[in-house]
Amino acid sequence: MRVELINTGSELLLGNVRDAHLSWFGRELFPLGLRIGRQGTVPDGTPIRDLLLEAFGRSDVIIVTGGLGPTTDDITRELVSEILARRLIPHPETLERIHERCRRRGFAFQERMARQAMAPEGAVVLPNENGTAPGLYLPAAESPSSRTPHLFLLPGPPRELQPMARKHVLPMLAGLLEGSGRDECRIYKVVGMGESLLEAKVGLELSARGDIEVGYCARPNEVDFRLIAPTAVLNEVEPLVLAAVGEHLVSDDMESMEEIVLGLLRGQGATLATAESCTGGLLANRLTDIPGASAVFLQGFVTYSNDSKTSLLGVSHGMIERHGAVSEEVARAMAEGALARSGARYALSTTGIAGPDGGTPEKPVGTVWMALAEAGRETESWRENLLTDRITFKQAATQSALNRLRIRLRATP
Repeated sequence: MRVELINTGSELLLGNVRDAHLSWFGRELFPLGLRIGRQGTVPDGTPIRDLLLEAFGRSDVIIVTGGLGPTTDDITRELVSEILARRLIPHPETLERIHERCRRRGFAFQERMARQAMAPEGAVVLPNENGTAPGLYLPAAESPSSRTPHLFLLPGPPRELQPMARKHVLPMLAGLLEGSGRDECRIYKVVGMGESLLEAKVGLELSARGDIEVGYCARPNEVDFRLIAPTAVLNEVEPLVLAAVGEHLVSDDMESMEEIVLGLLRGQGATLATAESCTGGLLANRLTDIPGASAVFLQGFVTYSNDSKTSLLGVSHGMIERHGAVSEEVARAMAEGALARSGARYALSTTGIAGPDGGTPEKPVGTVWMALAEAGRETESWRENLLTDRITFKQAATQSALNRLRIRLRATP
């Protein structure tokens, strides 16, 4: 089935709001055997009608987001009603839901809200448990003169759309697809191996087979290696993939680096502290974004200035003067200081030059020293050169630090 996603709203095209729907629907639809073949974004108003009329002739399923609210710029239901030549009729259950929601939240009912309780004749109303605007489903229809695809009209806010789609839209689509064959998608997260090397080592060979769709998505210090094919084919080639990527494989089930590291720490009953300069707390932030991090992450030090490295971590002024804040010696001292002050089993440190200024011939912009300290073991340190913008520099540096800890944890019985 050919699926098209249409996002409506001038705020998307003005850059005021980021589209959250394409990636979400892409992930949710694939397990059903569906893939979004086309996506379009249009401003409020008549451009919605124009894109819908274009899409009718090329798509089997159209999902439209936005334009179901109470204000004058919310006209998706009216335009669809006009295109399909179906009159809008009141839906009493929805109107009562809106009145009840207003009473429960202490809001005065506004007459404009009643627009949201209108539905094109023949539409299935999808209740909205997180807002006032219901969704609408209009089944596909054919006549001697025209054909219309399956139409799903959904509210724009993700907090309303996603629960509604999971409860109603996805099961409806699964019913439409019952009995059809489905491919599987496997994504291997690879760190420390660029996409060109990955392609040379295994990607070209798999592409040459002709029965596997091979894709790559590069991120700072990480590549998602994507394979789409029937499950039996993926099972057949997986040993080849695992042999090619070796210890560079972080995950084959979409777990993030930080989720994996925290899981390994929990499994070993170990704890972690961080000491950051150039990454400004991003390492601790990535870890604490994961629920349950408090069980293993004890403390994070952000020591951006030289004085804070001394006062909080015990790095001597003399060491900083002799070697510079961005040096192997200081990185090691930072990790060891965090270990001693936190009582953790492991500590990671970062110190570098994110740029665009501050580099020297010996230590150019992009230089970063990192260290991994472990109680009762020699501290490990390493240098990387990450010549990129500041945001990407921080992401790549923290990815490298977490990966080094991941490798250590994997090797620990």
